[in-house]
Formats: sequence, C-alpha cells, structure tokens
Amino acid sequence: MSEATTTLFAEPAETEVQKVNHLPKEALTASTMKALVYHGPGKRAWEEKPRPAIKDSSDAIVRITTSTICGTDLHILKGDLPTVTDGRILGHEGIGIVEEVGPGVSSFKKGDKVLVSCVTACGKCDFCRKSMYSHCRHGGWILGNTIDGTQAEYVRIPWADTSLYAIPPDADEEALVMLSDILPTGFECGVLNGQVKPGDTVAIVGAGPVGLAVLLTAQFYSPATIFMIDLDDKRLKVAKELGATTLINSADGNAVKRVMELTDGAGVDVAVEAVGVPATFDICQAIVAAGGRVANVGVHGKPVELHLEKLWDRNITLTTRLVDTVTTPLLLKVVQSGKLQPRKLVTHRFALNDIMKGYDTFSNAAAESALKVILKSETPR
Repeated sequence: MSEATTTLFAEPAETEVQKVNHLPKEALTASTMKALVYHGPGKRAWEEKPRPAIKDSSDAIVRITTSTICGTDLHILKGDLPTVTDGRILGHEGIGIVEEVGPGVSSFKKGDKVLVSCVTACGKCDFCRKSMYSHCRHGGWILGNTIDGTQAEYVRIPWADTSLYAIPPDADEEALVMLSDILPTGFECGVLNGQVKPGDTVAIVGAGPVGLAVLLTAQFYSPATIFMIDLDDKRLKVAKELGATTLINSADGNAVKRVMELTDGAGVDVAVEAVGVPATFDICQAIVAAGGRVANVGVHGKPVELHLEKLWDRNITLTTRLVDTVTTPLLLKVVQSGKLQPRKLVTHRFALNDIMKGYDTFSNAAAESALKVILKSETPR
C-alpha cells in the first residue's frame, strides 16, 4: 500500500476526551474533572474532561464550590444559540476558590474566594471603557458560550482581575451566586433600562428567576404598583411574597385586558419582558402607556412582531441589552447588608455530581415548583 493510501486510511487522531479516558485512574484524578457538556440540541452529559490550565497571563483557574443553572442554558439546549458548539462545558454562574493565577493577575491569589461574573471583561478595550462589558472585544459573554463554563469542578477565567469579585471566606454562597447573572441582569436590563421611577406603574411579564430579580431590584425605586404576569400560580405566589402588588395569571389570554382595566385604559409606565418568547413580548407592547418604556430582558430564539402600526405615535422607548455586570459591586454591598435577599429564589439543591437531576428539575420548573437550583461541589479530587 502506498504512503498516500496509508495516510488516507489512517486511524483518526484521538480527541481530548478519548485521551483522558485512556489514562490510568490516578492520572485521571490529577488531570481531569467532571463537567456538564453540551452535545447538540437536547443532548447533555456529565462526563470526564481535562482540567483547565493557564493559557494567558491574565487567567485564573477557579475551583467551583457553588454553581447554578440559568434559563439561558435551557435556550442553549434547545439549539437557540448557534455559537455554542458540541463539546462545550455549559454554565456562566459560580462561586469558587482560586487555585492558580497567571503572572499578569494582580488582584487575586491562590486561596481567595471569588464570585465569577457571567461577563468576562478585559477592562481596556473601547467597549469596556464605555462600561459595555458585554461587548468586550476580548471577552463578553463567553463562559459556557464560546469557551468552557462553570458547570464543572474547575473553570478557567480569562481577564481575572476584571472578571472576578472578591467575597468574604464566610460569604453566603447561595445568595451571592445570584450575583453572577440574574440579579445584575434583572437590575440592568429591566430596572435601569426601563428607567423605573418612584410612583411608576410597572408590569413584569414572566415570574421566573430573572423576572423575580427584576421585582426585587425595582423596589429600590419605590414604584407605586408592580404587576406580575405569569402562567404559573405558584410562581405568582412567590412574587407576592417578594413584593408584587398585583398578580395576573395569563393562562386565559386576558392579561392585556386585565392590565388595561386596572390602569383605567392607560397602560403601564414600564413593561419588562422577562421570558424571551413572542407571546410575552406581545403582552408588553400591548400594555405600555403613552410615553412608557418596554425593557426586554428575555433571550429570544424566535422572531417577534413589533407592532409599529400601533406604537409609532405613542412616544414609547424600547430597550434591549445583554447584562454588563457594571452594577455587581453595588449589588454585592446591598446583598451583604441584608437589605436584598436573593437566597429566597433558591428552591432546590443538588450536589454538583447530580447536575443531570438538577437540569431535569429546572427543565420542568412548573411541575417541580423550581426557581433557582443550587449545585454544590463536594470535596475536590
């Protein structure tokens, strides 16, 4: 057989995972970890992967102690985000301990407890200088998207100095992990973009974790009324406990009619879309008052219709945003003061090794009465 033919029929090179699986048990313990891996729409696996290593001087390796599952992870599993490819470790939220830092990291050292931001920021590019960290030219939302994420025993964090936050050794990890994503997302994309003001009438469409984060942080500004709209009475009950003034179950299709009745036909000053589906966006644009604001928070995987034939003369503002996490330091202070208690959003707890059960629970949120699912890592290998 010719050399060319030999090359043509040569065995394919081993993948990293195949190489890992061929290692002796003691080598696996030292060089590998367990992680939740995406394998295409509807496919996920808890499997052995190589441990991350320092690649750039600005990197830190963090051992995850607490993580959680986000609605965006479910969008990924539906195939809504083509940037996430087969083999990617999911997750962009976490608390952990710094295991190693690159020579360019000055703010953290081995042993520090840290909050992992869902957004990676170099702190130097033109977007970072405008506090638009989500559009960082060297980062942005990359964890669990274009690089491996936090639903694993270890994670590599690029630009560690500006992408991690120091927290006390005795910090309430279940509360603070909400600051990785949902609290700054609800606050920045919903409350700040919606320009909530004292005395406003606010409607939040979607009483999931992010919608409830909007509810918690909207109360910083003393709105007069907060409508919470959802299909699930159990979630609406939680919203009532967290400060919603009026609950509307939208299952009967009359949510718009009910809001307009309760506002004497005026609509609401701020309508926050916190789901990411056409039906909830339609509700928002149907209930916004003249001069009002529609703040989109949800991750949309399908087109929506913008009814400009009805809105063109209404002086409304429509905003979109990917969380920048610029408010994380502020929110850290408020949570640590006890005045904001995001731990109330936690409904289920699993060991990190039971993450597949965690996903099953979170994916069936209505049946399981699930909001945020906490994943706790066990003693490191």
